[in-house]
Amino acid sequence: MLLSKEYVGYLAREVTKKLIAGEFIETKEPAKVTEKVHAAMLEEMSLEDRIHDEVRVILEAYSEEMRQSGANYQEMFRKVKSELVRKYKAVL
Repeated sequence: MLLSKEYVGYLAREVTKKLIAGEFIETKEPAKVTEKVHAAMLEEMSLEDRIHDEVRVILEAYSEEMRQSGANYQEMFRKVKSELVRKYKAVL
């Protein structure tokens, strides 16, 4: 993840404050809303990490073939990643 978890927590608190101040949401328990916003943001921001992990597993399965054909790991990583991003309809 590109951002630290502490910073994501800060962003969640600020987003919650702005939603309440702008009267987009109404709540008696802002802490619970902040917690849910934080969890949603972490989930979304960790998507790229999960995609990277999946790409590594896929490339590991084909490592011998890649070695024999002389394929470039970085190039293959980008290609597989772009396919997975399309598959999951992710926005990175």
